Amino acid sequence: MSQLVEEFNAYRSKMNEKILDENSKIIKRIFNLDTNTYSAGTLDVATKELMGLVASTVLRCDDCIRYHLEQCYKNKVSKAAVVESLEISTLVGGTIVIPHLRRAFEYWDALENKK
Repeated sequence: MSQLVEEFNAYRSKMNEKILDENSKIIKRIFNLDTNTYSAGTLDVATKELMGLVASTVLRCDDCIRYHLEQCYKNKVSKAAVVESLEISTLVGGTIVIPHLRRAFEYWDALENKK
């Protein structure tokens, strides 16, 4: 697996565990709400993940962008659909999202090239 992907997932898992170990009812509810929001409903999971990718890019959250890219990859979203969503992100967010766009493309490449 790509080192970039491996490092991100290891850090995310470690820190999520640390956060959840604090046993905060509010934080646990927010994590649960996040998980349930991206479950299949009227909209399928892939569509929801693409929406999350757009929102995360516009909000300029690299961790969130990586997470949604990985979920898109796992749900067999095509690169073309990801790129089209990132086009929308760039239009809505403006040129300030271009550095995040670069990192998004880098992470997608890492997902495609993981071994």
